[in-house]
Formats: sequence, structure tokens, C-alpha cells
Amino acid sequence: MSKLILTRHGQSVWNAENRFTGWVDIDLSEKGVEEAEKSGELIRKFNLKIDISYTSYLKRAIKTLTTILKKNGLPLVFNTAWQLNERHYGSLTGLNKDETKKKLGEEQFRKYRRSWDIAPPAMQEDSPYQSEFSPLNSSIPVSMTPFTESLKDTYERVVPFYNNEITKNLLKGKNILVSAHGNSLRALYKFLFKISDIEINDLEIPTGNPLLIELSKDLSINKYFYLDESRAKRILFNQ
Repeated sequence: MSKLILTRHGQSVWNAENRFTGWVDIDLSEKGVEEAEKSGELIRKFNLKIDISYTSYLKRAIKTLTTILKKNGLPLVFNTAWQLNERHYGSLTGLNKDETKKKLGEEQFRKYRRSWDIAPPAMQEDSPYQSEFSPLNSSIPVSMTPFTESLKDTYERVVPFYNNEITKNLLKGKNILVSAHGNSLRALYKFLFKISDIEINDLEIPTGNPLLIELSKDLSINKYFYLDESRAKRILFNQ
């Protein structure tokens, strides 16, 4: 029986400032460092073996992963993939969420932030935030680089990566750890738990609280739970 461990990175500096971060390569806040350490401690507490690790191109996810590996006495060997990057927030990138909600109105704000298939307006090619993306992004084919994304767009890069890369190792009985982002994980949760296009709007994923998924040989889900039950969030809304 293989195990899939999914963790959202610890709080970032822009999370703390309530700003849309997206692809900007923002670091962890002090609280985020603590949350990353807590994630590592939880994995060690449950005595979970980790065989292979994956993360995005963004330092907040990479630092969370390396902290977890260090806490568990594991070598800093892992796989990075741009497909696991956070959703690209387009022209909303860098904006304060409260101020943006006042400007756009509650309904439009929620559509941009939470809907399944509505993307914000695209980021301009001359946006100063382009220079603050991860340097690793230079390896992404230009034709595949987005200027904005809906959650559906994010899903369409995350899920093929999961199916093509991660599942082959799960089928070998390997335990996999993925350190990623709120929206790239929401996309993966949607696929794994068969969450509807409507219900996914309300899914929240806590920072620094790994979700353990125990899988059968055919990769169907046997059991799942957040390691820190006190900070768990509901996943399936029809139960």
C-alpha cells in the first residue's frame, strides 16, 4: 500500500500581507518557517517513510519541502516541476485582496478568486512582477507559459503531471511527498476526491498541515486524514 502526502507550503510573506502571490517567488514568513517545521515534525511523529518528493519552482514550496526532509533526517534530494506552481493570478498579482474586493465587488472578486473556470485579466508582458518570478521558470517552453490562469487551467497542468509522473512511482509502492500551493493542491484534490466544479469553490487547504492519503494497489483511496486534526479542513462536502 503506497502513501501520498500532500502539504501546502507554510505561510508566505505575501500570504501574511493578504496579497495575491501567484507565480511571484515570495519567501516564507517567520510563521511560515514554523509551519514548515511543524509539517516535518508531524510526518516524523507518524513515522511516515518518504521515498520520493516533488515540489514546484517556487522557493516557498521548496523551503517547506527541504525543512520537512531535514526534520526527518532525509537527504535533500527531490524533484521540481513547474506544473506544481501556484495558479497564475494574472493582473491581480501583487494586489491586496481586501482592496481588490472593494474595487471589483464581492461577486466579481469571488469569480476571479474561487470559480472553476474564470481567469483574471492577463498580466501585461512588461509587468515588473515578471522579473520576480522564479529563475527556474526559464526552462518552461514559451508556448506553455501563462499570463493568467483559472483553477481549470491549473488543473490541466497539475493532473497530467500527476498521472504521467507521480502515479508510476505510487504503483511501485513508493511513498510520495508533494509540497505545493493552495491552488495547485486544490486542483489535485479535485481530481483525487472527484470534487464537483461548484464544490471546489469552497475548498480550503490549511498551510503547514500535511494530508495523508493511503492508496490501494489500483490507487483508489482507502483512507485519508490531516496529520494535525485540530487544523483539518473539510474536503468532501456531500458527506
